[in-house]
Amino acid sequence: MAVPARARRTARRSRRSRRFELRATALYFALLAVILALVGAVARTAAAAAMHRPAWALALALTSVGAVMAGGRGRRRISAARIARRSAKALDAATQTAVEALDAASSGPAFGLVPAEAGASSGCLGTEPTVLFPEAMPEVMPEALPETMPETPADPVEIAYEALDPYEFEEAVAELCRRDGCLDVDVVGGAGDLGADVVGRTPDGRSVVIQCKRYCDGNRVGSQDLQRFGGTCFTVHGADVAVVVTTSDFTAPALEYAEQCGIVCVDGPQLRSWQEGTGPRPWQAQTSAG
Repeated sequence: MAVPARARRTARRSRRSRRFELRATALYFALLAVILALVGAVARTAAAAAMHRPAWALALALTSVGAVMAGGRGRRRISAARIARRSAKALDAATQTAVEALDAASSGPAFGLVPAEAGASSGCLGTEPTVLFPEAMPEVMPEALPETMPETPADPVEIAYEALDPYEFEEAVAELCRRDGCLDVDVVGGAGDLGADVVGRTPDGRSVVIQCKRYCDGNRVGSQDLQRFGGTCFTVHGADVAVVVTTSDFTAPALEYAEQCGIVCVDGPQLRSWQEGTGPRPWQAQTSAG
């Protein structure tokens, strides 16, 4: 049975119309995506420009509102291609204007606000500021720093002598002698030292012999300790200055014997004063006593 020619033509037209509708729909969505992207770019550019030029952003907004109102009055059918072309032109113009505004804002001279002379002299609030550009602002040169800073004397380091062992205590006393100018200072304490723990020469050349007694507070240096040291410090070691240094204290008989033999006794508080530099050195104390 033969198909009428009109039916064939109608089927062909329906297929063509469907293809056209699919193409038109795809083109519509593509143009819509482009327009949304353009609108987003314009919005970001306008926001960036508005941060630098608020007046320009306000003028652009008013112009856009006026264009929308004018377009509403003269509404007419416009093809999708024409809308896309106009949107692209508008976006290009807006982008160019925003870029010029940003360039002008970034390259423009920086300015600061300083109080007006009247307000500054009276010290009142609410005075209008005066705008000064870099050409009118005086240059402030930083003060030249000295090449070398003056050295500040270092504070003496406080030492807990009671916490040291006997050998460390001897080393600490020897270090005090070196600090105060003694020469040839040496720690000789040990077995067979015959009472001498630290030996050296005072700054004025006298021979100094020191015996160190690291005792606790309840253990005082007695007269027997002084007698044993007094029997060797002068005759064996040839001391010009004989010193007994302790972290505790001396008994009364020990002090009496030391005074008779010319031995300098340095107790805990006197040792602290020597270390801090507020008291005399042992060889200075002997000179004052003599």
